[in-house]
Amino acid sequence: MHLRKNINSSIETINNLSNLSKEINLAISIIYKTIKKGNKVYICGNGGSAGEAQHFAAEFLVRLNPKRNRKAYPIISLAMDTSTLTACGNDFNFKYIFSRSLEALGKKGDLLIVLSTSGNSQNIIEALKAAKKRKINCLSLLGSKGGKAKKFSKLNIIVNSDNVARIQEAHLFLGHFILNEVEKKLIS
Repeated sequence: MHLRKNINSSIETINNLSNLSKEINLAISIIYKTIKKGNKVYICGNGGSAGEAQHFAAEFLVRLNPKRNRKAYPIISLAMDTSTLTACGNDFNFKYIFSRSLEALGKKGDLLIVLSTSGNSQNIIEALKAAKKRKINCLSLLGSKGGKAKKFSKLNIIVNSDNVARIQEAHLFLGHFILNEVEKKLIS
């Protein structure tokens, strides 16, 4: 059955994330230290990945676990301001929609998290380049082989799949797991 095949494919992709435990634990540590030092986290992606970036930002600002009442943490989705995104795309170029905001807001010691199924989106590459210029740490959640983005990040978590849906499902799982672990460390 087609449904069963897709379920098994999703389970296999998620199960393979256990091979990335070193990278995942490092991501937890980087995010925790960034917030603990009073810095901000910026997050971006395209399409479904932009939706996931907004989803993660909301859970960090508000809370992931409804049983944990805690303060809001400074995570900002670079894809949530449609006026800025469309103005930048129109007046400059779509490839600068994230880097432009990062140039204005980002500071040394902050963290940029990018989500990309291919790692080749030009606006993601430009955001990573802008972060590097400002000494902003970079963490990339990527798919396939990581694409061009992997050479710009301090840490890459690469989902070993070429299937966009499986990569996004894995990124969603990773985001929830990582954010939950960071949240636990911050409130302990």
